[in-house]
Amino acid sequence: MMNKMPLLYRVSKIVLGPIFKLYYNPKIIGKENILKDGAIIIAGNHKHLYDQCLAILATKRGIRYMAKKEYFDNKKVAWFFKGTGCISVNRSQKDDKAVLSALEVLKSGGALGVFPEGTRNKTKEFLLPFKFGVVSMAKKTDAYIVPFGLTGEYKFRSKDLTIRIGKPFKVTDMDLEQANEKLYNEVKKLMEISLEQK
Repeated sequence: MMNKMPLLYRVSKIVLGPIFKLYYNPKIIGKENILKDGAIIIAGNHKHLYDQCLAILATKRGIRYMAKKEYFDNKKVAWFFKGTGCISVNRSQKDDKAVLSALEVLKSGGALGVFPEGTRNKTKEFLLPFKFGVVSMAKKTDAYIVPFGLTGEYKFRSKDLTIRIGKPFKVTDMDLEQANEKLYNEVKKLMEISLEQK
């Protein structure tokens, strides 16, 4: 039952999904690259609170997202993050409980959503350095990583808001440095393609 998504997740997607699409007009490219079953980690850059919505709208699969503990401590939004099956992560320390929960999702053949930058990129850098969590978990569970690149602005009827999803790949036979570099380069390339095609 690990991968049966909570009722609030399913209702939110049905009710809020079309409203989100109508308002922001996102382009979703490469959704066929999200495997329909089996363990996957959907990983890409992070620029806005709504970034996970774009990945969620790209697949019929339920995605368990890892989210910072601060959201769960905020009474105004905690109910939503808990109710949609997000996994709380304490970023100020090594959070073994969060990692175990995430590994359980993958071991049971589920889909996990992670932003390897670890936080929203509010800098002028194109892409922040990636933390090793994604590739470490993928290596331990033989899960596929599905990279994506997000570009554009969250504006009403946006003309450039795009999620571009790349081909899934495994890192089982790589060391963590190689794997993390590959993931970083894949995400960077997907972002660059979208920007070139603006």
